[in-house]
Amino acid sequence: MRHFNAVIRSIAFATCALAHAPGFAALQPGDKAPAFSTTGAMAGKTFIFDIGAELQKGPVVLYFFPKAFTQGCTLEAHAFAEASPQFKQAGATVVGISHDDIDTLKKFSTEACRDQFAVISDPEAKTIRAYDATHAARPNMADRISYVIGKDGKIAFVHEGSDPMQHVEKTLAAVKKLGSSK
Repeated sequence: MRHFNAVIRSIAFATCALAHAPGFAALQPGDKAPAFSTTGAMAGKTFIFDIGAELQKGPVVLYFFPKAFTQGCTLEAHAFAEASPQFKQAGATVVGISHDDIDTLKKFSTEACRDQFAVISDPEAKTIRAYDATHAARPNMADRISYVIGKDGKIAFVHEGSDPMQHVEKTLAAVKKLGSSK
């Protein structure tokens, strides 16, 4: 019986570890970023976000987050909001994306994003799947993954990980590097 319990514990541990392990993005630097258009919110107001139109202005930091108003996602939004002037100075647009409905994101865009950047809704997870940002344990939700997309429409940088602060630091460094390589 002890052996059986040990085996069950091992299987349970392995299953839990896999469910919480970070995935690996299928999109890599140099890959073409999938085109999409969807409803977004900025400062509590809705608009249509089109990645192609936004890339004409400069690089885009597209960060996927699991769920608005959760602890990690709120911390990440606050950090991106604080760093927004630096992203703007580097010529980049920051956009968060999740499966949350647009009404939730209207509120999140003001409270958590502090009216500094847009968040966009992907309730059917089409864009989440296109960017291979699907959460392993919850297929309709996004995992925490960030892409820096160059003005040429190609992925310039990818970061996956559970630490929301690293997403801000690493994408800002990538945007600055992208700007300095011109």
